Amino acid sequence: MSTVETPEAEVRRDTPTPTPTIDATIPGWRRAMPWVLLAAGLLFGVVLQTQLYPAQVRLASTVLMFISLASAWNLIGGFTGYACFGQVGFFGLGGYLTAIFMYHLHWSFWLAMPLSAVIAGLFAAVVGAPLLRLKGHYFAVATLGVAEGLRELVINLPKLTGGGGGISIPAVGSQAPTKWLGNDGFYVLFLVIAALVVGVCIFVSTSRGGFALRAIHQDEDAAAAMGINTTIAKTIAFALSAALTGGVGAAYAFQLQAIYPNPLFDVGITVLMVVMVVIGGFGTVAGPVVGAIAIAFVSEWLRHNYTTIHTFILGGMIIAAVILLPQGLSTYLQDALKTRQFSLLNNVRRYRL
Repeated sequence: MSTVETPEAEVRRDTPTPTPTIDATIPGWRRAMPWVLLAAGLLFGVVLQTQLYPAQVRLASTVLMFISLASAWNLIGGFTGYACFGQVGFFGLGGYLTAIFMYHLHWSFWLAMPLSAVIAGLFAAVVGAPLLRLKGHYFAVATLGVAEGLRELVINLPKLTGGGGGISIPAVGSQAPTKWLGNDGFYVLFLVIAALVVGVCIFVSTSRGGFALRAIHQDEDAAAAMGINTTIAKTIAFALSAALTGGVGAAYAFQLQAIYPNPLFDVGITVLMVVMVVIGGFGTVAGPVVGAIAIAFVSEWLRHNYTTIHTFILGGMIIAAVILLPQGLSTYLQDALKTRQFSLLNNVRRYRL
């Protein structure tokens, strides 16, 4: 028996179902909560400074620096799923650009740092266009090659960079374009940078661009089929991650004053970024923060109590954490609080078996 569709039914059939917007699907309090926590963390950091000894201030500055680096790496490695092993290249590039601007051009640090970050981001966009066509370990090795290439370039331009002998940033005396900030000043600087980088991650995480990056991570071909321009999305994420990393490298170089190629382009810095994100939780805003704080303080405690074998113990603890908490500490705690299941053995079964 045939049926005749009325004009109203035909209109209803042809009218596309509206796609829910982010505002409609996420409650307002959940959108505001990350920003409230960020403001609370910033306030806590300001108060904490008044309770620390000078040596502790320097340690806290290093922790804040790695919170920034891990969060920046998470944009490309965590959200997008492209493990960049050459992230230290942008860190060193930002540091050396700042040194060149301040030493040769006598620019203020407050001008050199943002300009170095922008150049690092633009450089990443240029090299990212071909590199992001690679996937998996091919992309990881290619980015590592970029970092090594930058290190060799710095070494072979002695008139500009000082070569293997390094370059010193003028930060003391009447000729210094910007006076050295001191331990307290650099603590505040790294605190502001950490808050800025985490704020960028919150914005990306809750934006349509962030959902596009997560879709690329899950299935890039399916994301492209849904209309996401995966090339542009990946390139923007890569460039943004590099720019933030370059800004952190600029601040670190000014803190050191005398910088050298090998320490500033040390691949171990990238390894620490990756480990912190893995321990904390891939693709989350809180993960890199939790991972950086955990690794930094556990490492410091082991160094004081187990001087000769602290590195060995830390490595074993990292391996155990990856096996027992493959989803990361922050995600594990979030899931455990919801399900009231805190068993690590069950967690291993859930993710490994």
